[in-house]
Amino acid sequence: MRAPIPEPKPGDLIEIFRPFYRHWAIYIGDGYVVHLAPPSEVAGAGAASIMSALTDKALVKKELLYDVAGRDKYQVNNKHDDKYSPQPPSKIIQRAEELVGQEVLYKLTSENCEHFVNELRYGVPRSDQVRDVIMAAGIAGVGLAAVGLIGVMFSRNKKQKQ
Repeated sequence: MRAPIPEPKPGDLIEIFRPFYRHWAIYIGDGYVVHLAPPSEVAGAGAASIMSALTDKALVKKELLYDVAGRDKYQVNNKHDDKYSPQPPSKIIQRAEELVGQEVLYKLTSENCEHFVNELRYGVPRSDQVRDVIMAAGIAGVGLAAVGLIGVMFSRNKKQKQ
């Protein structure tokens, strides 16, 4: 039997482990979270919600954490508490509740669900997922460029020897 997941506290960031990516929500109490979802998303849709990457609008929703997580695992992850001071829980909840029902701009790289919850908790919009993907793409790009350069140098060397 799995150990029970501790009850999150109001203002906590909830990281939901979807297939291929992490979805983020903010806990506001009584089992509810506020999160960004594409207008068509069904709660707990998991892989289907990857379609959210293709839309430029999202709806701020208040739903039960149990429904949003669906079958996916989740955890409390206030990962920036050592870097930024969290807003008071009452302010986080008030701001989150004010946004429920609003359609907001959604961009995978600059205004996604992780940016949304970090801005509510810390007043700082940031997404490590985006940073990590950009860094990986940059490293891969540098690696490919290096391989290409070595290939060019090797072929020149071969031509000079002929």
